[in-house]
Amino acid sequence: MTTQPPTPARPLAGRAQTEYPGPVARPGRPVSLALLFGPPSLLFVGLVLLLPLVALVWRTAESDVFLASVQKPIVIQALRLTAWTSLVTLLLSVALGTPLAYGLARARFPGKRIVDTLVDLPIVLPPVVAGVGLLMAFGRRGLVGQYLQTGFTLPLLDIRVPELSLSFSTTAVILAQLFVSAPFFIRAARAAFAETDREVEDAAAIDGATPWQIFRLVTVPLAIPALSSGLVLCWARAVGEFGATMMFAGNFIGRTQTMPLAIMGAMESDLYAALALSVLLVILSFLALFAYRLLGARRGLAL
Repeated sequence: MTTQPPTPARPLAGRAQTEYPGPVARPGRPVSLALLFGPPSLLFVGLVLLLPLVALVWRTAESDVFLASVQKPIVIQALRLTAWTSLVTLLLSVALGTPLAYGLARARFPGKRIVDTLVDLPIVLPPVVAGVGLLMAFGRRGLVGQYLQTGFTLPLLDIRVPELSLSFSTTAVILAQLFVSAPFFIRAARAAFAETDREVEDAAAIDGATPWQIFRLVTVPLAIPALSSGLVLCWARAVGEFGATMMFAGNFIGRTQTMPLAIMGAMESDLYAALALSVLLVILSFLALFAYRLLGARRGLAL
């Protein structure tokens, strides 16, 4: 008895030949999410984000005294002080934050989570609270400041350390900026060191490079994009610092009055100077954010 091969089944007449038929229209299909979310999104962007900036620029352009206001002493002094203190803050953030970021990224030690949390705490801490804390630590009656105000002697060396005044000084401005802005650089550096390809470092070690040479010639160049974005955020936060500076350093023209503090002071006596300073800060903030996004794009990340 011979077995006949099975006859292939014929497709039914009128049946679609495609394997994945198109979507079937359903009665009562819900409204598109774009149409649903579009109006509140446009309202938020236009009314909350864009309108204040447009009003600021429009009022400044309408007054037609922007160039004259920028040349006023209060504006020039605030610009000079902000540029100087933010640059020093940036350098200190790199010098003190880089070893800490590298340790958090590579080392394992007891209490690492606590240290990690302490580093990030200033980011969410209200700046005014940071100013009060700095004042209690380095103020005239602070834990450390009380000894700096009166001076002290090093018994073993027989050297008299002169009185140092930290609060209400330019040094206080730098300390306040460092407290609130350094964590932004440390976070970026920590992530950069953690993501660096270890195989490249191992290859350099096999070739005879010392740990310092590996860090300087291999690790840092590989982490440059992330470190650069962290520097941008750190600098921008230092430039815009207000609350901690106000509480710890005060508002003295030419000594502690940075651009945000100068805006507050000018609002009471010279509106056009306040507008000029505000527009300058908007421009600086936009450029800093644009640079941050550009560096993020080069890293292949959506920032």
